[in-house]
Amino acid sequence: MNKQNIDLKVVLVEPSGTINLGSIARLCENFGVDDLRLVSPKCNPLDKEALRMAVHGSSVLRSASIFTTLVDAVKDCDRIVATCGRQDHGGIPLSTEEEGIRWLKQGQNEKAIAIVFGREDRGLTNNELQIAQKVITIKTQKKYRSLNLSHAVSILLHHFYCISDDRKSFRQSPFKLVSPINLKNFINDLETLLLEIGFIYEHTAESRLSKIKGLLHRAEAREEEVALLRGIIRQIRWFNKTSNHKPSTKKE
Repeated sequence: MNKQNIDLKVVLVEPSGTINLGSIARLCENFGVDDLRLVSPKCNPLDKEALRMAVHGSSVLRSASIFTTLVDAVKDCDRIVATCGRQDHGGIPLSTEEEGIRWLKQGQNEKAIAIVFGREDRGLTNNELQIAQKVITIKTQKKYRSLNLSHAVSILLHHFYCISDDRKSFRQSPFKLVSPINLKNFINDLETLLLEIGFIYEHTAESRLSKIKGLLHRAEAREEEVALLRGIIRQIRWFNKTSNHKPSTKKE
């Protein structure tokens, strides 16, 4: 793996087990990943048990970054893949590990790319899954899909490592995808507009906007495209506020 060309972030959301956390740090060391990010961890990353399990990966644990939200943890990442082992994922399109990792590899010359893993007991919420542009499910027997967190990390890092030297098997992306923070800001602006004009209501907003986020992810929306849409929304809101909206008095 050429670490000079690849900046992979491994992101764990609310990890709760010190054994898993130490094992994942060891895996990061095995596969040349030195950026481990923890979102609201439920255990101490520097616990003796975690450091013992990390072995030579203890430096990864000691340098791990801690964030309060997933959006903050990936706000500098251009391409994000999340993992899902649940059946009830709200209709979010799922990719195989091969498809997801190959797509992620297309962005390896961009600023940063990330793989996001969920909680040991319940994974990622649907809202968290939709922060990523792609969602991966790892093939297992249908009757028991749940994988141990560290096992899931090992499978995907192995895929990433094996593909990394096969540069002829994927093409580099010529454009920059919209970042999670800019997509979030766009969705917030859109929600405000749609509520103002009565297209959506408070109780339907989340499901409607979820579909729009899914559409933009499938379209692989670019930064400049979302910026254009956001500009249109702001102009519509400005026009609505400055117009009198008086009913016409013209007689037919």
